Amino acid sequence: MEPLTFLCLASYEKGHDFLRQAKRQGARVFLITSLSLKGAARWPREAIDDIFYMPDQDKSWNRSDTLLAISHLARSETIGRVVALDDFDLEMAASLREHLRVPGMGETTTRYFRDKLAMRMQAAEAGLNVPEFVHLLNDDKVREFTERVPPPWVLKPRLMAGAIGIQVLHSLDELHAADRALGDQRSFFLLERYVAGDVCHVDSIVYENEIRFAVASQYGRPPLDVSHGGGIFTTRLLERGSSLAEALLAKNQRVLAAMGLLRGVSHTEFIHGSDGALYFLETSARVGGAHIAELVEAGTGLNLWAEWAKVEIAGGKQPYSLPTPANDYAALLVSLARQEHPDTTAYSDPEVVWRMDRPHHVGMILKSPHAGRVAELLGQYVERVQRDFAAVAPPRQMAAN
Repeated sequence: MEPLTFLCLASYEKGHDFLRQAKRQGARVFLITSLSLKGAARWPREAIDDIFYMPDQDKSWNRSDTLLAISHLARSETIGRVVALDDFDLEMAASLREHLRVPGMGETTTRYFRDKLAMRMQAAEAGLNVPEFVHLLNDDKVREFTERVPPPWVLKPRLMAGAIGIQVLHSLDELHAADRALGDQRSFFLLERYVAGDVCHVDSIVYENEIRFAVASQYGRPPLDVSHGGGIFTTRLLERGSSLAEALLAKNQRVLAAMGLLRGVSHTEFIHGSDGALYFLETSARVGGAHIAELVEAGTGLNLWAEWAKVEIAGGKQPYSLPTPANDYAALLVSLARQEHPDTTAYSDPEVVWRMDRPHHVGMILKSPHAGRVAELLGQYVERVQRDFAAVAPPRQMAAN
């Protein structure tokens, strides 16, 4: 029996552990990545059979050229799986699956995990609690929304990731100005009621429509606030069995069922509103960014990238066996740093199990069997990092896809 051939798409450098695990499981691994990364990225070459580079502009590949290039590769290689390692690669991967007739998530289902408008409409149709929203398309519908829903509103690009390109608008004047600036690109955006509260996330492993693993966490300050106003990014695993954690896990199950995730991994976010309600914010068919995979591994022992590769190898044809998770707690802290190479050796508590190695950044993961100890130490470290290292950069802005 010939080994399964993986075609992995990565417009950004990530997913090293996925590549390693796929190779460890006996697969042949091909990587398609951006030409702008050639010579800069540190891919695990020992786990990759070949790398192909696509010309890119802002990490974006020409769809037609990519289809033709991969079709040419498929003349001599039997591609068994197409995997998008980053959010921005999901649509391209879906198009390739449809074109090559490779098993996996097609273009329609992919929209639910990529398009913020599509996922909101699907969630609302499934009866999930979603902040009121409107597509920035029809003038009458937008006007009705603004008359019914008072500001502030959140203007969101449908096809970006995380907080990129998001604006908080406090008046009709601000909305009209933003609308004029968007021009013909307005249909790529939606407008949503701003909901005050804590932002939480659930990270999951799914196999054959069954959630095999899920863990609930809560950000410190909402990522949108950190992205726009600066500050320290934090998140920590919630206490297992707590009412909030249980509610998030139940909501997450409903979300993934509504979106139709058959197998893979997911990072799903919710707002725990100041009114006490849980609101669906967004979901994805990928591993969470910003080192959340390392956070989950510290607390549970499970490497989401590696487990995802195992799920893809099994492919619904073989059983997938989840390792027994650990029951520790963990917290993640990341900040821009004034220093090019910040020295964190003074942060010497034994709970520190991971440190970021990146210029002008400081990051740490704390781990303990006790949720209270993690929360206490995280609070102390936020204050110290703010004093010792923290810097602020302007928010990332992109007009539209």
